[in-house]
Amino acid sequence: MATDEGSRFPIRILLFTVLYLSVTLAVDRSNFKTCDQSSFCKRQRGLMHGSSVYRAVLDSLDVTETRARLQLMNDANQVPLMLEVYGLEGNMTRFKINELNPLRPRYEVPDVLVGDPPVLRLTVTGKDEESVELSLGTNQHKLIITAKPFRMDLLVGRDLVLSVNSRGLLHFEHQRKRMDSDSQRDTTTIADGEKEEEKANLETDEQMEKAEEPEKEKSAEDETGMWEETFKTHTDSKPNGPTSIGLDFSLPGFENVYGIPEHADDLKLKSTEGGDPYRLYNLDVFQYELYNPMALYGSVPLLLAHNIHHTMGIFWLNAAETWVDISSNTAGKTLFGKMLDYMHGGGETPQTDVRWMSESGIIDVFLLLGPSAKDVFKQYGSLTGTQALPPLFSIGYHQCRWNYNDEEDVRSVDAGFDEHDLPYDVIWLDIEHADGKRYFTWDPNKFSTPKNMLQQLNDKKRRMVTIVDPHIKIDNSYRIHNEIRSRNFYVKTKDGNDYEGWCWPGSAGYPDFTNPEMRSWWSSMFSYDQYEGSMSNLFVWNDMNEPSVFNGPEVTMHKDAVHMDGWEHRDIHNLYGLYVQQATAEGQIQRSGGHERPFVLSRAFFAGSQRYGAIWTGDNAAEWDHLKISVPMCLSLGLVGISFCGADIGGFFKNPSPELLVRWYQMGAYQPFFRAHAHLDTTRREPWLFGEENKQLIRSALRERYALLPYWYTLFYHAYRTGEPVMRPLWVEYPGDVTTFAIDDQFLLGSAILAHPVSEQAARGVQVYLPGKGVVWYDVHTHQKHHAPQTMYVSVTLSSIPVYQRGGSIVPRKERIRRNSECALIDPFTLYVALSPEGFAEGDLFIDDGHSFNFEKKNEFLHRRFTFSGHVLTSSSADPRGHFDTPAWVERVIILGSAKPTSVSVRLSDGKERPLDFHFDAETSVLTIRKPAVKIAEDWSITLR
Repeated sequence: MATDEGSRFPIRILLFTVLYLSVTLAVDRSNFKTCDQSSFCKRQRGLMHGSSVYRAVLDSLDVTETRARLQLMNDANQVPLMLEVYGLEGNMTRFKINELNPLRPRYEVPDVLVGDPPVLRLTVTGKDEESVELSLGTNQHKLIITAKPFRMDLLVGRDLVLSVNSRGLLHFEHQRKRMDSDSQRDTTTIADGEKEEEKANLETDEQMEKAEEPEKEKSAEDETGMWEETFKTHTDSKPNGPTSIGLDFSLPGFENVYGIPEHADDLKLKSTEGGDPYRLYNLDVFQYELYNPMALYGSVPLLLAHNIHHTMGIFWLNAAETWVDISSNTAGKTLFGKMLDYMHGGGETPQTDVRWMSESGIIDVFLLLGPSAKDVFKQYGSLTGTQALPPLFSIGYHQCRWNYNDEEDVRSVDAGFDEHDLPYDVIWLDIEHADGKRYFTWDPNKFSTPKNMLQQLNDKKRRMVTIVDPHIKIDNSYRIHNEIRSRNFYVKTKDGNDYEGWCWPGSAGYPDFTNPEMRSWWSSMFSYDQYEGSMSNLFVWNDMNEPSVFNGPEVTMHKDAVHMDGWEHRDIHNLYGLYVQQATAEGQIQRSGGHERPFVLSRAFFAGSQRYGAIWTGDNAAEWDHLKISVPMCLSLGLVGISFCGADIGGFFKNPSPELLVRWYQMGAYQPFFRAHAHLDTTRREPWLFGEENKQLIRSALRERYALLPYWYTLFYHAYRTGEPVMRPLWVEYPGDVTTFAIDDQFLLGSAILAHPVSEQAARGVQVYLPGKGVVWYDVHTHQKHHAPQTMYVSVTLSSIPVYQRGGSIVPRKERIRRNSECALIDPFTLYVALSPEGFAEGDLFIDDGHSFNFEKKNEFLHRRFTFSGHVLTSSSADPRGHFDTPAWVERVIILGSAKPTSVSVRLSDGKERPLDFHFDAETSVLTIRKPAVKIAEDWSITLR
């Protein structure tokens, strides 16, 4: 492929065509496989449930204090497997299944777990000819392994919580030597058991008859895509042959399952019977469709199951293409039908069955046993890490489009926010800012003085984000390409050459991010002397890191491409984006000498990506349904550890109406990552371009966001410490309320704020469900009190969305709105105290410098606890290790649901007491205490008499 600009005209035409078709026709689903078009999925799914061919060889049991091992024998082909079982601290169980004697090692996912999980002592508590019982560290947790057919049952006390292989769908394709496909098949060389196994993989009697015909030149293996597979114009060679794995899990008592993002679908997962399974395979899907199980940009193989008594998780640690089938014995039944079954005594126990199928690797499963949702979050966080604490500026508002044209355009947009009194923190540059899409560079004509541009932003305490994608322009005059090539860091083809594909620059190479040396080199490129023109207020966006390959199969990399140590891309595909984000984040940390926290936005992700930054939901559209789907998509990500999620405000493709844009700002203000973004071909949509009335409505949404930043930042601190999602479904806080289990058009921020954004055009009202028996909720705008549980119709105008604060909570705000978050660092706080019916409330506040690692390295932070009880509001330290000097103070306390006091006074830590001014609104029962003038860092109490 030629490297000069003039000779790439055909490529430009091709890319334009790709974009044009994407915008006008939406996603072409024929570009992406169904299960029937994925040979291993078809083979796995063709295996019908029934009696398993696998047998546990109990005589091979070997138990040490830390693990149990025993062989599993496939009685159809006599190929042995090895089962390993571990009891883990924190109420978790791990088991692994691998070939006992593989022809070559099978891929085991590295770098996702934050360490080796601490194990518990295992003991054999029972054994006979048919089964063995293991104690998993405590007497309460038992694992019963049944010999024939092989099955595992996990019990907590006497309750069965999960069964493995109860439907007999364990299927482990062992590695084998390929027969000569050019000659007729010599069936006498194949063991009778292997022939039986191959027949079991064929879907019909007719296929079995054809496979046995001696005149058939191709083997049955080739017919089913075991050694080679063609999809559209792409042929995938499979030198290692069929290596897929599959296993089923049965969850008695559970009919609500969640997780396994990313899919543009409802929060509660659906039965896949009669359709395709959910697919986990990171793909670049332009203008994706809604409400189907197609794969999107990222994959987290964690599924949560929930009922009124228990929450648990299944973490399937595998980075290859994966499909997940879900079936339920209650699927299709209405709630009324289930109740009727129960009343007549004919109802069966609800059960959900989950079947995992991956193309390669081993079976490596963590069972997260809860028992509460918050326990599951903690368990998963202990395995893969928690959400990185983001720098404060990154939870403010971000302004982006493809593309701001030049430095003057950037200055103009930046000035526009000040002129129109709109707060924002970050402006973004897409691919056009670079010199011919050579990342780590600047266009010499449009961005000739990047440091001047960055300094002007820095003077206003604002930041910039530039895009750095992982496809590298093949150009002998491009330093980045030359260094990667000279260091032999590119992914290879199956023939050993550097892998090349088409992406934004034209012909591009793809760095092998699985190589730690490559990642280290990539990180070094973000140092100020390597990334020319960069400064400390420049941060990074990793797009197209699925990886996206415009001319590749399913718009991604060929599966037979080769990475470090000879692993095929099929083994590591879903890890690639995580590695890109990891290397970028580490580069930002290194450039500051390990002092500053990074900010990196990534489109692709995997389990553990939460440790490295933020995720967004990709190339959505300016349509009402896309606005609506952003809620369940981000809720799903939060459930699997990725709290820092958002959707492109306004929709990436197409042009939003003013009403849709306003509603999107109102919704985005209550989602963790808050960025407006737009396609190259859309009209400009800075917030002041839609008339004065709409500008004011957008300003109100932005100010709501900035007022709540202290609460947002505190929630992110909790996510960092505990793994609990910032934005969460109602059932997480109200696990026994069945009404909440399928709700995904409203959500909670922490436990204190409930938001129900408006996602219907011309809506005049919405149905809001307020959960919690005996709980009261206060409208944050009118302060009207509502008793729960109840569903109520709430009238809305274009200027309002329903938002409530839970009675019993205290929420800190900053109500002096500045031009950005850093300008408000030492501004005073207002505490909103929402009283429970018992007259109680509590909350907390986390403060640090907002940007460095000093909060964990030097304990430079404040974590304050606020409690209202017995008519006294108390401020105390929630963590005595913390210390941080700040002049910030409390300028106002607003108590919702209060009675009128006769006096109010404040007592400081030195014992001195003084009276305070207050105002009581009898109509709303709101008490406003003016200027208590107490420092946020000190202990104090305010007493109502």
